[in-house]
Amino acid sequence: MESFLIKALQLILSLSILVIVHEFGHFLFAKLFKIRVEKFYLFFDPWFSIFKFKPKNSDTEYGIGWLPLGGYVKISGMIDESMAEPPKSWEFRSKPTWQRLLVMVGGVLFNFILALFIFSMMLFTWGDTYVPLKKMKHGMEFSQAVKSGGFQDKDVLVSADGKDLEIRGSVLDMNTLMQFIDAKTVVVERNGQLIEINPPKGFGDSIISSKIVPYEAWGPTLVDSVMAGSEAERIGLQKGDSITSINGVAVTSFKQIRTQLGKNKNHVVPISFYRDGMSNTVSASIDSTGTLGYYTVNVAKDYTTEKRNFGFFESFPVGISMGLQTLKAYMAQMRFVFNKDGLSNLGGFGTIGSLFPASWDWEYFWTLTAFLSLILAFMNILPIPALDGGHIMFLLYEVITRRKPGEKFMEYAQITGMLLLLALIIVANGNDIIRALFN
Repeated sequence: MESFLIKALQLILSLSILVIVHEFGHFLFAKLFKIRVEKFYLFFDPWFSIFKFKPKNSDTEYGIGWLPLGGYVKISGMIDESMAEPPKSWEFRSKPTWQRLLVMVGGVLFNFILALFIFSMMLFTWGDTYVPLKKMKHGMEFSQAVKSGGFQDKDVLVSADGKDLEIRGSVLDMNTLMQFIDAKTVVVERNGQLIEINPPKGFGDSIISSKIVPYEAWGPTLVDSVMAGSEAERIGLQKGDSITSINGVAVTSFKQIRTQLGKNKNHVVPISFYRDGMSNTVSASIDSTGTLGYYTVNVAKDYTTEKRNFGFFESFPVGISMGLQTLKAYMAQMRFVFNKDGLSNLGGFGTIGSLFPASWDWEYFWTLTAFLSLILAFMNILPIPALDGGHIMFLLYEVITRRKPGEKFMEYAQITGMLLLLALIIVANGNDIIRALFN
């Protein structure tokens, strides 16, 4: 329960920061062009609000709603009941097209700038800590989808399209994953030799469709220690034993052991292992969690962690580069939403919340906040009515054709966009519920 609350608090704080910054972008440009802003709200306030305040001599009411699904600024003269009256000088619709365009772009622009700033300040504060995959000399274990592209277990990943592959142990590892699955040429070290692999067409699609982690560090089958009172202790496993099969299925890595144990939950099965060059077989009762109660040899201690530190000013170009790389990776990943398995891969607030750690970690919190800020910017710029991108699309149409879309058309487009967004929210959060219920 405590870990759930910590995750929930991090999610609410992160989204609150992003919403306030996004809406402030709209608010700032509106005020700059003397457009009246009637409301500035964190969260939505249908029927009532938790808090509201209107300063003296101000047109704007500031508040916090009770429905934590975002926030908004209400700008006079957009799509509302005032459209039936002649335009007022302080209304959005009375302003030049370029000013209205900047007001709508403001939210996306501020989220993008926020992400780049956070990345830069993180690099200045904590530096950049990573593990070059080429130094993980035990290699990787790959899913079947990756193996079909020409990779073999224990291959050491070196580079993709000439760029070194690195792992950071955070959501930014998505950058490395997309760099890998979209590469035309991947260099691996195999049996001491460098080999170039050219993945086949559709390689990335097959990996995403499989819904299986494409690669993870290869782990040995060696036992390092056993837990007191565990099934591993009861059957006599000892430090240095090498497990070779579970229920008659040969295993050559810790991942395979984990898979076979998971398949045999709540069953008694034979387990074979080598000790001092001799094969032994015992019967073991696998518990409901699919574990025996032992620790494998930790190969992570052999990995070389590297760190780059940055001064205040030099952190900005590197932070900007990191932000652009993350945005590029996310945009590349978005194309998979539109394949046959795309909708089932969508996630809602539960998925986002699960990304946060169970204990408070400021570095990880800010990493995720920067990442989510980029996602919010990208999603809002999509040309869907009811999103900023939809308004921008119609404003660009006005610039090109030199005439505004009809007011009725704009109202219907707004309603259509809202229904589409509502459907996506239902699907995404419905997927979270299905995953929670059926694991």
